Amino acid sequence: MSLKLTVAQINPTVASFKENTALIINAIKTAKAEKADAILFPELVLTGYPPEDLLFRPAFLKLVEDALDSIAEATQGITAIIGAPIIKNKQLFNMACVLKNGKRIREADYAKQFLPNYRVFDEKRYFKPGKKNSVISINGHRVALLICEDIWREEPIKELFKQEIEAVFVLNASPFRADKLEERLALLKKRSLDSNCPVVYANLVGAQDELVFDGESLVFDNKGQLIFQAASFATDVFTLDIPLQKPGKVIDARLPVKQQRIYNALVLGVKDYVHKNGFPGVMLGLSGGIDSALTLAIAVDALGAQNVEAIMMPFRYTADISKEDAAKQAKALGVRYREIPIEAIFNSFADALSKEFDGLQNDVTEENIQARSRGVLLMAMSNKLGKMLLATGNKSEMAVGYATLYGDMAGGYAPLKDVFKTCVYDLSRYRNSLGEGEIIPQRVITRPPSAELAPDQVDEDSLPPYEILDTVLHLFIEEFQSVDQIVAQGYEQKTVERVANLVLLNEYKRRQSAPGVRISKRAFGKDRRYPITSHYRQHLSQK
Repeated sequence: MSLKLTVAQINPTVASFKENTALIINAIKTAKAEKADAILFPELVLTGYPPEDLLFRPAFLKLVEDALDSIAEATQGITAIIGAPIIKNKQLFNMACVLKNGKRIREADYAKQFLPNYRVFDEKRYFKPGKKNSVISINGHRVALLICEDIWREEPIKELFKQEIEAVFVLNASPFRADKLEERLALLKKRSLDSNCPVVYANLVGAQDELVFDGESLVFDNKGQLIFQAASFATDVFTLDIPLQKPGKVIDARLPVKQQRIYNALVLGVKDYVHKNGFPGVMLGLSGGIDSALTLAIAVDALGAQNVEAIMMPFRYTADISKEDAAKQAKALGVRYREIPIEAIFNSFADALSKEFDGLQNDVTEENIQARSRGVLLMAMSNKLGKMLLATGNKSEMAVGYATLYGDMAGGYAPLKDVFKTCVYDLSRYRNSLGEGEIIPQRVITRPPSAELAPDQVDEDSLPPYEILDTVLHLFIEEFQSVDQIVAQGYEQKTVERVANLVLLNEYKRRQSAPGVRISKRAFGKDRRYPITSHYRQHLSQK
């Protein structure tokens, strides 16, 4: 005995009702052509996720209702389960809407019971929680509906187990982070065993601002065995016979290496941000260093070489090998490449400020003028040519403020914003391993990192070695560990205190930075909401 189900892992755009409705109807047509009994869509697929404060606008919610009525007309001969925000009794719910035979079956709608309110989630700001489970009939089979967070809680499955259900369908908008797939696999195996029935996990795919949804929809049989795994980071509309009272054909989970998953997330994040915001392409400053080199590779993989431009802006401190490596990479990737020296621009600033700076020693001010000279050039070209500027800074730099406001922080999107420097190296080596030759010059990977803003400058003049810095940052930012806890793991007290202070002192910089792809469990952005003005220093000690 089985149920023929189509799962529509599609990529909606927030508030693009015409486009999203077309995607949904096309998927329904595919399901009907496959003679499926039902089609399951992800959470809030109609609006895109997360719609945030658009949910406060009555006109936006009216468009939801209009779109659902339009979609209902396409459901003759099939049941469609679609995620959408719905008002009932003057309250807003995150809903699984049931459409069948040209009509909306409102009494079968299911409202999400557990609203996540942590990390990037803020659903209690918008929705009221549902109060009861929903079991619908599809061709005489009893199917339970859950939405995302509901499957992570014990209570709904325990309650459903009492209702003699035959399958569980879960609508999800579960964003990517590096270790999330393993967690989903373990959870769904347990839930299918708990309920003694198959579990179908339909997940969103695509990117929305800093969030990336990896897809990878999953189907488990009633014995906790994986029987289907959808594509990663790609649209996938598939039809499957779901075995209801017997095991299915077991498959092995696809678990790509960590670097591959992260790299693909960064590529999709850039691709969707650029395309969904209507930019014709991107440009970036290519310095000959590893951060801009990796950013260039990601941009080309996301958008195609014809839509990417790279600009080298040398100064008196720029090493010849930096210019050579930048030109070499641009040629290897086939992007348009320009070289615009900033010496004259810097000198103009210096001349204009010479009277004001008379008698004062050169310091970081002059370094920042170099970075801001480059920022002005890049933003001017972005404005003139209409291409978005990509910022190239990484998470290590963003954490400790090793970046210049209105200089190298300029840009509309920052692909590496949640990528620690050590991971930048790992991703660069991964990209070079794909069999396309040396996309990132080996010398860029092996030479000591430098901002090249002063003679013979290297990053370790100002920062601890990245292997140490990144570990301390991970423990302090993502694990909420105190200085004492980190020191107890063998790190120098002075170093840890300095790093912790830099993180807190540079909140004002991060607040002015471009959005970027989230890959960790605590990125700078929605994940981490610290005050700019604060005298909090309890992190220095547990005493």
